Amino acid sequence: MNKNASPMNEETPVRQRKPDWIRVKAPTSPGYAATRKLMREKGLATVCEEAACPNIGECWTKKHATVMILGDVCTRACAFCNVKTGMPRKVDVNEPQNLADASAEMGLEHIVITSVDRDDLPDGGASQFVKVIEALRKTTPDTTIEILTPDFRNKHEAAVEAIVAARPDVYNHNLETVPRLYPTIRPGARYYASLRLLETVKRLDPSIFTKSGIMLGLGEERMEVHQVMDDMRSADIDFLTMGQYLQPTPKHAKVMEFVTPQAFSAYAAIARAKGFLQVASSPLTRSSYHAGEDFAQMRAAREAQLARAKG
Repeated sequence: MNKNASPMNEETPVRQRKPDWIRVKAPTSPGYAATRKLMREKGLATVCEEAACPNIGECWTKKHATVMILGDVCTRACAFCNVKTGMPRKVDVNEPQNLADASAEMGLEHIVITSVDRDDLPDGGASQFVKVIEALRKTTPDTTIEILTPDFRNKHEAAVEAIVAARPDVYNHNLETVPRLYPTIRPGARYYASLRLLETVKRLDPSIFTKSGIMLGLGEERMEVHQVMDDMRSADIDFLTMGQYLQPTPKHAKVMEFVTPQAFSAYAAIARAKGFLQVASSPLTRSSYHAGEDFAQMRAAREAQLARAKG
């Protein structure tokens, strides 16, 4: 044993070196700074920052941001997520209009709204999603709205009904990983409950696009990923996203594999063959990455599908 080696060094796990295809430049552009400034002025949190998204530089330069409502403190502690865990603050009644004003100032054609889990609230925060959608419809009526909600544990039926009635253009809820890994990666959630949530959206309003995503590199097997695709199609999910899991800090779940761009492309081909309207699959893909462009393509795909059905 090396006498100069410390016990801490022996016990600290070595994090895998990122391959070249996952590396991104640090954000420095004026557009990035302007978006950051606007979010601060409006008192808004973004999942881009809270989840340490690798695409923040590119997206904020283009004035694209995924706004995180209901604060920046989550009531759960998932093994993959970098958002703070603890006791959240009181719901901000000014948040819906502040968000709508920011959308108008940025001139957004498409906006993505997500939230932390708020298991402390009677409706899980569903009413705040409704108020945000209503404020956006009033302030920027031409902006298409995509929401990325939590699972509304033990209250999802009523919560989903309220949000669907507000009619977002896209309803996204991520499955995150394969069922076998839920106990360690997403212990506060249930795989089939998440599937049922998205299935409920389609049952209540088939015109709303549904979307879900998973992370790769957590130790999942190829056939498990294929089964998740089949489960999603059984729930009539329109849009699948797949991206590389990146370990935010040493205390989070380890990266078991850096999946190659070629493997992501192969998964995408299989997903398209299974009938998804839209598929985004690459190491840097995230739920809201290129969301506006993807929404336009998905809408065009549905219109083409309907045209073919008419004959």
